[in-house]
Formats: sequence, structure tokens, C-alpha cells
Amino acid sequence: MKDKIWRYKDSQISGLEADKMAEALNIPRIIARVLINRGVTLEGAPVFLKKSMQGIINPMLLPDMDKAVNRILDALKNKEQITVYGDYDVDGITATAMVYEFLSELGADVSYYIPARKDEGYGINIMAVNKLKKSGTKLLITVDCGITAIGEVEFAKLQGMDVIITDHHTCKERLPEAARAIVNPKRPDSAYPFDALAGVGVAFKLILAVTMALSKNTKECFERYVDIAAIGTIADVVSLTGENRIIADRGIQALKTTSRPGLVAIKEVSGAEQRPLNAGNIAFTVAPRLNAAGRLSDASTAVELLLTKDPQKAHRLAAELDDENRKRQATEQEIFAEAEEMISKDVNFDKKKVIVLAHEDWHGGVIGIVASRICERYYKPCILISHSNGAGKGSGRSIPGFNLFDALTHCGGCLTDFGGHSAAAGLNVNMSKLDEFTVKINKYADTVLTPEMMIPSVNIDCKISPEEATLENARLISALEPFGMGNEKPVFSLENLTVLEAVPIGSDGRHLRLKLLADKGITFTAVGFGFGGLISAFGGKDRVDIAFTLDINSYNNKTYLQLVIKDIKKSK
Repeated sequence: MKDKIWRYKDSQISGLEADKMAEALNIPRIIARVLINRGVTLEGAPVFLKKSMQGIINPMLLPDMDKAVNRILDALKNKEQITVYGDYDVDGITATAMVYEFLSELGADVSYYIPARKDEGYGINIMAVNKLKKSGTKLLITVDCGITAIGEVEFAKLQGMDVIITDHHTCKERLPEAARAIVNPKRPDSAYPFDALAGVGVAFKLILAVTMALSKNTKECFERYVDIAAIGTIADVVSLTGENRIIADRGIQALKTTSRPGLVAIKEVSGAEQRPLNAGNIAFTVAPRLNAAGRLSDASTAVELLLTKDPQKAHRLAAELDDENRKRQATEQEIFAEAEEMISKDVNFDKKKVIVLAHEDWHGGVIGIVASRICERYYKPCILISHSNGAGKGSGRSIPGFNLFDALTHCGGCLTDFGGHSAAAGLNVNMSKLDEFTVKINKYADTVLTPEMMIPSVNIDCKISPEEATLENARLISALEPFGMGNEKPVFSLENLTVLEAVPIGSDGRHLRLKLLADKGITFTAVGFGFGGLISAFGGKDRVDIAFTLDINSYNNKTYLQLVIKDIKKSK
């Protein structure tokens, strides 16, 4: 394991500020420090803590929302055929199902279309537009895609289709002017005060806006679809702040009692109900199974699951997705092993700041996940490319401080297309340009990434005293959920703890359990997942510092405090 830099979030925060908030809100100082670290002010704390609906922004503030709503109302009035055009990841799948069901309930002549990842790739394509023209589509509504599809939207317009784009990805300099409406909070001219919505979040705001225009009950619409919106929001790893925090929280509550047969079935088959239902649970159980269909086969299976009213069909589809997920895991492991072998043979690997690996016929639906694992393991931006017949399709993941989208814009002439955002992106490359692309992106990285930026770090809220590491504080911290990007689970540190016991756990000994002694005779049980390899590093009476989260563990009808280790090092 690499040594990590411990970065304390509260290093610039006045202790008086935390004292003032703790007294005003009647909360422990540790909770006040966590709130301040997240940019929560004393005035904003009640909304943050209550996750109040006051934080939901008027959807009509999104750019072109009025145009989008009016065009949809015209299509409903004139009985025009509408197609919802989605993406094959969870964000796109949930957005597609939501908008399709909503329009169906309004009596629309509506269908949906999700391109096949392997044959069509991401976003709108000419072949799909031709298919939809033949089927009679007059209005095409994109969800989670379309913002870079300039030529494809122009082609659709020539075929007699109007296109409404709803997307959340980063905009290029030129927008698809041929679109009837472009609803994207990241548009340069957007006045919308929150630009971190997922694709499903933008689609959610669209159906709320239509509901408002029809003078129907927007609260009822919100409550009906927020479970689906939450899954896509959590799965897309957008910042769980602002509106996303409210969507995720309300959606998680709705998921606990949802009557949707598809969600009931996927919760059951994924084991989601065997642990507390929170954002992390959804991200690691429900989301991968919905994702598996679009990665390996047909994303429509997941859309059908979300839409079906038949419990038997729901359980059959959920079982299919569970099986696809197991296949995805096996494929992922195979690609990861091949990528590791390529890295081990690269004599210049240490000199490169960006990892670029290409292999013939790697599965395009899985390389993004593997790129994320490689990125995490080596703490370098990573792009994996699958190629055949001279054409490569790649997926990249990045580290903090290196905007992958900006990096790709500096590789002009090497790529035929690309899109995404700072942390993740997709690209198409002519394989004859691969070496040139690798050189260019690494030259760009040399100007951006400093040596310190390439050292992994642990972001720690604050140092605490042993007396503050309590079960009660762990319960109070759980009230700050949902946790995710932008509102990560609070991490604390304790120093100069004595190791009383170190035991490997797990079937393969990959994990580590420690019994630790602090001052005043306070003892803790700590678990380090993936830290089993350090078992020999800590002997009896060693003094250690740990970075950890406060967790609540239940066993044999007993509840106790558990420290989950994020990093550990010997005390100085």
C-alpha cells in the first residue's frame, strides 16, 4: 500500500466557529465541525439536517425548459409519436424509464430507444435516427445524452424530427443548434443555481415542469418518481449536495417501502435488504445489476424491470440481471489481469503520468470499471481502449486535480470523438493515432500534475479525542446521510493508540481486525478492509495513528461501535 498524505479539512476553521454552531444548534462540537467542513453555514444547517424540500429548485429556471415543455405539450395534443432516447448506464436507464412511464400515463404515443453499446456506442447515432424515422417518430427526447451530437441532431431535423436534449454532461464550445430545446444545467448561459444534477435529475426536472404546466400535483409526481431518480443519481456518482442530496434522501426513504415490482425484485435478488438501505448499499447492490445489462447485453432488460407491473416478470428479469452481473464481474477480473500484465512489462511506466492501455476486443462495457480500478491502484489517470479493425473505443477515469475532459480537448487530431466530464470520459480513436494520443495526453499531464498531486491522500475532517469516538456520535453522524461525493462519510483521526491485538479476518485473510488502547484505558475495535497484508507490520504494544469512520455494527442483537480504518501508520 502506498503512503498517503493526510489532509485535514478543518485546518483553516476557527474553533470558535464550531463552538458557536454547536451551541446554537445544540449539537456536539464534532458534528458542528463536520458540517462546517462541508460548507454548511449556521443559517443553512437546518435545511441541510432536515433535507428540506425548500432545497428543490424551480425546474423552469433550467435553460430552454419552457421550450421543451411547450413542445411536449404540442406533441401530446397532436398525438405525435415520441421516442425517449436514453443511455445504457444506470443514469440513462432510470431516466429513460421515468420519462417513458410519465408520458405513457399522460396518454402519449411514446416508445423508448437505448443504443446497443457494442454496435452503436454512446449517444445519438445516424443508424438509430433512420430507424426512428421509419417507425414514425416526430419528437425525440434525449436523456443523459445528446449535448455533443451536433451532426446527428441536424440529421434528425432533416428527417422531420424535433429533438429535445436533456443532458448533464460538459458542453463543448458549439451546441447542437438544430435542437428544439437544450436543457442542461452546465450550459455556459445557464442561470440555474445547481449544475451537478445527474442525467436522471435533469429528466426528473423535465417531468416536474410538464406537471406544473398541466396544473397537476407536482408533490405527487415528485413522490411517485423520486425512487427511480435516486437510484440514477447515486449510481452516477454526482455530488450528493444541494438538490441531489434531497433527491437521494427522499428516494431512499421511498425505496424502503416501494411497491414497484421491479425495485422490490432487484432489492431482493441483490441482497440490498440484508443491510441498512443507504446510498452506499444502493451503489454496491442495486446499481451494478441494473448496469450489467447495458454493459454486456441489452439495457432494455433493466428498463423493462423498472417499468413492469407484473411481479413474476420482475423476478425473472431481476434474476437475469443478477446473472449478467456475475458475468460482468468475471469479465472485469480477466481484463484487469491483462491490464496489470501490460503495466508490468512497460519499462517506461514510472515516467508516464497517464496510463493508456489498448487491447483488441476488450469488452467495451467493462473497461470503464477496470479503468477506475487501475486509476485507484496506481493513482494515475487511466484510459483503457478496446479496438478492432483499426478503430478504438476508450473509457477513462481520473484523479482529483486532473480534468479528463479538458485533457482530451488538448489532444486535437488524435480523437474522432469524445465526451464526459472531469472525472470520467469516453472517447473514439483511430488506432493509427494511438501513440500520438498517448504522447499528447502525457505532455498535457506534465503541465498540470505535480508530484504531490500524484500521491494519494486521505481527507480527514478532524482529529478527535478518544472520548468523542462514541456510539452516540456514530448515530448522530448517520443522520448526515446520504453520504457520497461532496458529502463523504466523515473521517476522523486518533493518535498514539497501542495495538493490543492484530488478527487477520475474512476467508483469505485480506482484512484486518485490531484491538486498540487509547489513553484513560479506552479500548476500540477497528476493522481495516483490504489491510490484511499489513498484519506483520504491527506487533504488540506498537503505537499507531489511524484515520477512520465511526460505524455502528450489529451482531447477535447487540449494537456496538466499530472504527473502520481508512489508513493506518506508526506513530512518530
